[in-house]
Amino acid sequence: MRFKGKHVLVTGGAGFIGSNLTDALVREGARVTVLDDLFTGNLDNISCLSDIEFINGSVTDFELVDRLVMKSDIVFNLAVRNIIVSTVSPRLDFQVNTGGVFNVLQSAKKHGIERVVYASSASVYGNPRYLPINEDDRLSTLSPYAASKLAGENYCTAFHESYDVPVVMLRYSNVYGINQNPNNPYCGVISKFFDNMLNKYPPSIHGDGEQTRDFTYVDDVVEATMIAAQHPKGDGEIFNVASGIETSINDLAAYIAKLVDYPLPAVYVDKRDIDNIRRRVLNIEKIRRSLRWTPTTNLRTGLKKTGEWLLGIRSSKTRETRIVNVAQAG
Repeated sequence: MRFKGKHVLVTGGAGFIGSNLTDALVREGARVTVLDDLFTGNLDNISCLSDIEFINGSVTDFELVDRLVMKSDIVFNLAVRNIIVSTVSPRLDFQVNTGGVFNVLQSAKKHGIERVVYASSASVYGNPRYLPINEDDRLSTLSPYAASKLAGENYCTAFHESYDVPVVMLRYSNVYGINQNPNNPYCGVISKFFDNMLNKYPPSIHGDGEQTRDFTYVDDVVEATMIAAQHPKGDGEIFNVASGIETSINDLAAYIAKLVDYPLPAVYVDKRDIDNIRRRVLNIEKIRRSLRWTPTTNLRTGLKKTGEWLLGIRSSKTRETRIVNVAQAG
């Protein structure tokens, strides 16, 4: 097991991606500490995991972060303010997304840990000039969230270059899957679509639905994150973590409708402030060549797994809704 006996800190470890990462690390034999303020995280996501230490606190608390980093070999910094709430409260967004990783980096420099893995976002690209998007393409921060995530990247690079802090940066793209609970008001579009259709409500599509995204299943993201934590070619580098496949929101809604046998059309509503990216698909060649990572879950398989999980957490009165075979949904 790759992480057997390692002391690992996961900030944001009770959240959607963080809880999946925590679960995988425990199965790999790591000794995991989770730091989460439960703003969007949920203890139910990690309640079934044994032998982890949970700390209810924030990455904005330097003294707390320093104590936890001091006893860690590796830090996964996934603590983040969601893009929706960050637009409403940009100061808090800056304090968590940028100030939080700054605290982690300061402590990592002080204690000489093995590696920091910083979870960044494809939002730093804005509206690209060319597709697919490479890591060295022009960046355009169109939201406070994107600006704070890029600032976090810049501090990672600065600490690596100035102080030799071992760090790797991962630009996640539209992650979905298990533990992305639709009861969370800040969850992603896939969980919202499933929730609406399973409750016999039409999905709401902002704009014309022809905007595209690069949807990435959470298990693939977790595997890329764990590889990046230990691979020697990751040090100081930035990698796209995505499926490399462009999907429109209209097509996404159609795929989910087939899976749950939902007949009604979608409802089109006005765009939101955060709906300012027209097209997105990332080039994943760099991470494939350097870290030997490629995604293994295609969108329809990932949607089927997500739908089955959501059915499992629903009340008994809705459990007769069926998920058809992927082949049927073709």
